[in-house]
Amino acid sequence: MNRRKFVKTIGALAPAAAFVNSTFGNPLSKQVKPIVISTWQGNVKANEKAWEQLMNNLPALEAVHQGVMVPEADPDDMSVGYGGLPDRDGVVTLDACIMDHLGNIGAVMALENIIHASSVARGVMEKTPHVQLVGDGALQFALEQGFKKENLLTEKSVAAWKEWLKTSLYNPMTTVEEIQKSIENNHDTIGMLALDHQGNLSGACSTSGMAYKLHGRVGDSPIIGAGLYVDNEIGAATATGVGEEVVRICGSHTIVEAMRYGKSPEEACKSAVERLIKMKGETYCKKVQIGFIAVDKNGNTGCYSLLPKFTMAVRDQVGSRVIQAKSIF
Repeated sequence: MNRRKFVKTIGALAPAAAFVNSTFGNPLSKQVKPIVISTWQGNVKANEKAWEQLMNNLPALEAVHQGVMVPEADPDDMSVGYGGLPDRDGVVTLDACIMDHLGNIGAVMALENIIHASSVARGVMEKTPHVQLVGDGALQFALEQGFKKENLLTEKSVAAWKEWLKTSLYNPMTTVEEIQKSIENNHDTIGMLALDHQGNLSGACSTSGMAYKLHGRVGDSPIIGAGLYVDNEIGAATATGVGEEVVRICGSHTIVEAMRYGKSPEEACKSAVERLIKMKGETYCKKVQIGFIAVDKNGNTGCYSLLPKFTMAVRDQVGSRVIQAKSIF
């Protein structure tokens, strides 16, 4: 081969070599470290279920779905699904949403008599042209999909409601404290995020909402951009606490956008909390609790809250652990 032909051949091969490097030499494609995070230390067992899915090489969507189903079916968890504390009329209503790495979303609000609200939300995402179904419409859809109506009240939740009826005083912050006292490990709404082996993110959020709320009240948990948001190029975030305050600042979307512009997950969570303080003032914010968790595309995590005692449960290749969130106050 003469020199001219040699140079021409090398030139033709160069783009192919560059393609190999960019596709198979990408550090992310070789070194993705799966991770699952969720709100509150009580969700360690939910994380384990999600982790099991990732270790079976299932996608992040399946992991978060299976994960949040754990507290939904737990009668001792009085803030999610079966056994959740009812509204002021003694009716358990559930809210949930789910979002995958492609921007597909589904949510249900004020759903009654179905334990796994997250599964119905996924059905909305995968089997309808819509993204949200509410109340009777959500129940009708669930029944059409084969879900069975079940009584979500337990003896414990009925007893708590009857005790509340003696005064019927409704204060969102007092209610949060009552819930936290009644549930082992200081547990509330579950928000869960996962990064899988393929480097894809998904999230899910599920709750029975604020105890003794007005019938029909909906918080942040089923609202994409408030209780949950996923951007597969950047990261994901989810929330817990007094939902009205999370909705006020579009909390989860705010956090993802902060990560887009260079903040770490923890810094981004803190910036969302600070936004509420700037909007409503310190006096107001010292009376409510919100907490955020986030994960970026590289598997870095962070959390932050308004008040102390908020925790984040983590499961990765190192093992299971609980992180005590920093708080503004």
